[in-house]
Amino acid sequence: MEAPASERRISSLGGCMADDLDRDGLDNQVKGLGKEAEGKIRNSVGGLTGDTGDQIRGKAEELKGKAQRKIGEAESDADNDV
Repeated sequence: MEAPASERRISSLGGCMADDLDRDGLDNQVKGLGKEAEGKIRNSVGGLTGDTGDQIRGKAEELKGKAQRKIGEAESDADNDV
C-alpha cells in the first residue's frame, strides 16, 4: 500500500513535518500576494476602462489573495509555536 502524498513528500525531502508545513505556509503567503496584486491590477484597469465587471472581478481576486495570504501566515505562525 502506498503512503499518502504528504508522507511521500516529507520522506523524499528528508525533512521533518514542521519544515514541510512551514513551506506550505510560505507558499500560501506568496501565492496570496500574487493574487492580491493581480486583483489590484485588474481592478485598476477596469477603473481606467470603465468596465465595472473587471473592477468587481479584480476586487474579488484581491480578496481571495488576501485570504490565502492570511491562511499562509496562520500556518507559519502555528508551525513556529510548535
